[in-house]
Amino acid sequence: MTKSSFSSLLTEVRSCTICQDNLPLGPRPVLQLNPNAKILIAGQAPGKKVHDSGVPFDDASGNRLREWLGVTREMFYDPEQIAILPMGFCYPGTGKSGDLPPRPECVPAWRKQLLDHLPNIEVTLVLGRYAQDYHFGKTGSSLTDLVKSWRIYWPHKVPLPHPSPRNNIWLRRNPWFEADLLPSLQKQISQILTK
Repeated sequence: MTKSSFSSLLTEVRSCTICQDNLPLGPRPVLQLNPNAKILIAGQAPGKKVHDSGVPFDDASGNRLREWLGVTREMFYDPEQIAILPMGFCYPGTGKSGDLPPRPECVPAWRKQLLDHLPNIEVTLVLGRYAQDYHFGKTGSSLTDLVKSWRIYWPHKVPLPHPSPRNNIWLRRNPWFEADLLPSLQKQISQILTK
């Protein structure tokens, strides 16, 4: 795995047009990767605001996620520390209850190749059901049950709800998440980033 092969792969991904006919705003792959990264954030797909800016988690979800992790914007956007690899790289459009699911074309086309270039990942933060189905397999358990079982996968994989403001009700109904999981996660992230 050479630096040039990683660079050419990233260039290829960023110019991807595989599903251009199915994207309401056209292709604009948004991701952040560097082979030195120690933390991987496996998310869903960019929202419209992120599509417009081209910066991953440049929205209310990102603000909450950075708060959950206890990191500054500067740390969060350091690709040598944190890789951000959503299940779908482009904004999929909006449906009746929010953004549509990530386009399915990205995973078979790119995911394994990109993950193979991240040999230094110490923890993968898995946000939301689509990413969880990929990284944990289809467990048959609800998102809540999977997140509640976080200690089983600790410290290498951490299932998290999506940090979207749409999940405020979930957070209110599950106070254990902020009381138990987040302090452990913040401590782990701090230890990884200060090595």
